[in-house]
Amino acid sequence: MNGRNFKRIGGGVLLAALVVALGACKGDRTSAPKADESPWPSVAWPLPEDPALEQRITDLMATMTVEEKVGQIVQGDISSITPDDVRKYRLGSVLAGGNSDPGGHYDAKPAEWLALADAFYEASMDTSQGGKAIPVIFGIDAVHGQSNIVGATLFPHNIGLGATRNPDLLRRIGQVTAVETRTTGMEWAFAPTVAVPQDDRWGRSYEGYSESPDVVASFAGAMVEGLQGKVGTKEFLSGRHVISSVKHFLGDGGTTNGKDQGNTQLSEAELVRIHAAGYPPGIAAGAQSVMASFNSVNGTRMHGNKVLLTDVLKGRMNFGGFVVGDWNGHGLVPGCTSTNCPATINAGLDMAMASDSWKGFYDSALAAVKAGTIPQARLDDAVRRILRVKFRLGLFEAGKPSQREVGGKFELLGAPEHRAIARQAVRESLVLLKNQGGVLPLQPKQRILVAGDGANDVGKQAGGWTLSWQGTGNKRADFPNADTVYEGISRQAKAAGGEAVLAIDGKYTQKPDVAVVVFGENPYAEFQGDIPHLLYKPGNDSDLELIKRLKAEGIPVVAVFMSGRPLWMNREINASDAFVAAWLPGSEGEGIADVLLRKADGSVQYDFKGKLSFSWPRLATQYANNVGQKDYNPLFPFGFGLTYADKGDLAPLPEDSGVKGGQTEVGTFYARGQLADGIAMRVSNAGGQVVQVTTLPAALQDGSLKVTAVDHKAQEDARRLVWSGAQAATFALAPQTPMDLAREANGDIMVVMTLRPEKVPTEDVTIGVSCGGTCQARLPVRDALAALPANQWTTFGVPLKCFGKAGADTRKLESLLELRTAGKLELSISRVQLGALNEAEHVLPCAP
Repeated sequence: MNGRNFKRIGGGVLLAALVVALGACKGDRTSAPKADESPWPSVAWPLPEDPALEQRITDLMATMTVEEKVGQIVQGDISSITPDDVRKYRLGSVLAGGNSDPGGHYDAKPAEWLALADAFYEASMDTSQGGKAIPVIFGIDAVHGQSNIVGATLFPHNIGLGATRNPDLLRRIGQVTAVETRTTGMEWAFAPTVAVPQDDRWGRSYEGYSESPDVVASFAGAMVEGLQGKVGTKEFLSGRHVISSVKHFLGDGGTTNGKDQGNTQLSEAELVRIHAAGYPPGIAAGAQSVMASFNSVNGTRMHGNKVLLTDVLKGRMNFGGFVVGDWNGHGLVPGCTSTNCPATINAGLDMAMASDSWKGFYDSALAAVKAGTIPQARLDDAVRRILRVKFRLGLFEAGKPSQREVGGKFELLGAPEHRAIARQAVRESLVLLKNQGGVLPLQPKQRILVAGDGANDVGKQAGGWTLSWQGTGNKRADFPNADTVYEGISRQAKAAGGEAVLAIDGKYTQKPDVAVVVFGENPYAEFQGDIPHLLYKPGNDSDLELIKRLKAEGIPVVAVFMSGRPLWMNREINASDAFVAAWLPGSEGEGIADVLLRKADGSVQYDFKGKLSFSWPRLATQYANNVGQKDYNPLFPFGFGLTYADKGDLAPLPEDSGVKGGQTEVGTFYARGQLADGIAMRVSNAGGQVVQVTTLPAALQDGSLKVTAVDHKAQEDARRLVWSGAQAATFALAPQTPMDLAREANGDIMVVMTLRPEKVPTEDVTIGVSCGGTCQARLPVRDALAALPANQWTTFGVPLKCFGKAGADTRKLESLLELRTAGKLELSISRVQLGALNEAEHVLPCAP
């Protein structure tokens, strides 16, 4: 098929020549285009047809009711599903999302995870209430090791692994991840991500190996093989391996403006060349599942894109596994909701990740099959694909997870041999950008000051998708099998006769010989990490000031920068003697010490091997300048990376970032006494008076609501709100143009307020949002406020999905927060932001 056949219809993409010719059925190829007519690669599926296996599936399906078949295509999250639900509805799969843990404890013990896996398995095999014994399959986001589990080995995130250029290392990482995942009872890892990020503002950039499709393609098959075992060997899908999920199909790294879950607009040829690069090698390695993406391609949501899911992926690419959705991603398809979307199954999705919507999805899918809206043949194809994978994995004979080959062998979590592989990955991922005067490698016999907020923080090293979705709120005790950067440097310095001193703020009593300053981005995941430009910590120069102060005191400074993407760091690079891009290294902080420090005898331990897999920006506005593009002009090009043999001197860099106007924290609407760009603060009353709060104090004319400045963490960084009870009055934060928070409402994202309640009335208080005209949602909040500690600062969250359930259209919010009462209420607010479920001390529950 040529480019002329790639047509847009109704805002979507139609590969006209493939619609008929490249369907899932392989029997009729008479009208298929010649291979050289299609830009989509034809992939050889590596598993030959197994007649005995197919007969087994046929025999089982002949006994299954339509209810049991529908159950197989539904996956629910452990936070909203129980073993009894699996037993009753015969569901095919469960998952543990980023914030879902046994008992709701982010630090649940490995034994609790295994017990939960056993309970779900036993429920799926229990026929006491009727139904067939079909083992459930348990999936989890083991995206940089089994990173949900306390004590597991944490590998560098993919952006760091991309810098290694070492596919064999990726294969071994996959093997370790599989073993540690199986130890805790799961059989399915939602990895690898083969996105090819083209805009570094994207909050998932660190989940991509590279901006180069060639690098991504070189890693995809190796990671699949590591997770699953090599096809044709006894290791393939053995008890020490899991099924992989190559994701997210398709185009997730190419959305407009780097917006997560947004729209990827480009030609068919570029879609294939860039964003499809990782799928052929993953499929050729026998990947058993592919995950559909949240984003759209040229206006068509991928969860409803039949051409790409069925005609291309299952047809042209001969994918022989099953397609799973992402977290309620089907609900984004036009005409669908999270609980009702026959269109997604008809488009080619085989298993819907109906995380917290599974019951409604099950009911509606069952009704759609009975009504013929979902054809029986489509349902049977989806169920056959799912059962085929379960049989290949040996689940029908495996017994419960705790009785399998490595089930319950918790000594494998963070085992020394596993950590050694992770430590090698850290060493090989480090990229040296500057080494003025050859300050590196350091003599370990010196007095070394280790400073910066990343120096002794495993959570910061590990980033998002670590114990929780956002990777926030973790403490040192949560990482028993890990080393911080400071701990690694200290151990090696002491062994060589030197000394490392930890001082996060860089203050010391005895002047050090050298300082290593470890700093960088705080953890984030998915759209919580979307940013408007590549400025590092806008408005907060504390790390730069620390480096400059140490330099001014005559101390050489080595900067170790941890981040999920390249950022504009010209000022920090200029201020440092050496600058190392360390990405998000995971549990093995000592891998950094291995490269920075010499051996005790003065020789080099390990040289720098890492090469940039993402181009480093010349300006903070240069967020989509990728290798191979026209006018490519980065500061440090793709593939750059010094070694100790190179001259590492660097001339001073320009310190104009290119960013004009305000500096906004993503997802923060009000903080440090400042409103985010485009956000207004206003007060209004039932009489119709509206006052924009631009100066303080501010008040409504009748005195029903007054706003003044108070101190929290800094002078006048908070606002005190006083309702007099004269009449109903409202405090609101509103965007200049309606804001679409539908993606944030699809899950556990909350509006989180840092507040201090001072007087709570007996009258009703509501918290709400508005969405134009009569579109609004109001939730009662008086009792929740009254239960907060009086006159103490705390964090209080309201899940966005609660507003959706109460009637708000979260796609077009005209106000982001409205507090309203007719009573006397006094409280202070110092911060309003979006946050994950574990980022608030108190959470308002949604109404049933």
